[in-house]
Amino acid sequence: MTEDLDMPVDEGALLRISGLKKHFPITSGVLQRTTGHVRAVEDVTLSIQSGETLALVGESGCGKSTAGRLILRLIEATSGSVTFQGRDVRGLDSRALRALRRDMQIIFQDPFSSLNPRMRVRDLIAEPIVFHKLVRGRAQVEARVDELMQIVGLSPAHRDKFPHEFSGGQRQRIGIARALAVQPKFIVCDEPISALDVSIQAQVLNLLSQLQRDFGLTYLFISHDLSVVRYVSDRVAVMYLGRIVELADTAALFEEPRHPYTAALLSAIPVPDPTLTRDGRVILSGDVPSPSDPPQGCPFHPRCTYAQDICRTAVPELRAVARASGRQGAVACHLADDLTLAGIPTPAPQAATGGTT
Repeated sequence: MTEDLDMPVDEGALLRISGLKKHFPITSGVLQRTTGHVRAVEDVTLSIQSGETLALVGESGCGKSTAGRLILRLIEATSGSVTFQGRDVRGLDSRALRALRRDMQIIFQDPFSSLNPRMRVRDLIAEPIVFHKLVRGRAQVEARVDELMQIVGLSPAHRDKFPHEFSGGQRQRIGIARALAVQPKFIVCDEPISALDVSIQAQVLNLLSQLQRDFGLTYLFISHDLSVVRYVSDRVAVMYLGRIVELADTAALFEEPRHPYTAALLSAIPVPDPTLTRDGRVILSGDVPSPSDPPQGCPFHPRCTYAQDICRTAVPELRAVARASGRQGAVACHLADDLTLAGIPTPAPQAATGGTT
């Protein structure tokens, strides 16, 4: 029974997202008439508390990165609302939006293409400082650049180098320093370590965690790597075909998934010890449906072994459910009250140290 349960509270939330949608038009012919839409993000509702890390996970193409860009208004939403500290982000004019950029930043997936190859590192980091007039005078700008480079673990002696002269991990640190330059409150981390070597990933994750503690940052951490998500996040939102299908505290989600898709993702996490076997592995059949032609009813039902007739006709709402552990969360599944999905325990990842960037 879920009637008496409350959805996760969002009192004092830094960011609220309600009914967010993004439909990209499909055009054809000489006149470029719209013949359909790619439903990249469909009715996403979330809240993010100040100081927490909310992870947004799912398969490639599920709409995670698009959702992050919609929140920052890097692309315009089809409908829905985004509220940051009580301000309607979608309703801001260009001048107010530029001012809001100080509080909302992004760290991109590719640390090379996100940096202008013709600019030196000191200019890359100084650009947002100068644009927002955070300090005055060349000497103060250079001092702030040196400080930011030290904060992210780079030597100020390398400020006159170009991005191609750095390794991938170092370039991502430059991107982090650039995001920090305006002293933001909220950062979208769009798969910030997926393009890095495994030995470097842990260092960047440790850096992000340290920065969050030092500066009180709030993260939306977009990833498809659940081992990483378990290490960095406070809560997890699972996305499938543009929709949130499960939302819960990290520990609750990993110990007791309530959506079949979540259980499948967790069972796919590699076991680091080859002598161990895992019972109950969930193997998904078929491919992810096209977002331009999503299935009727629950978007996951063509791949779900538990699907019933109602799953093929009605879209399930994201609603509160209780777990055996007593923890609560929200699940978009018609059968959430009846299914008992085995929790798939995975070793808690350890923060790595050492290595070079």
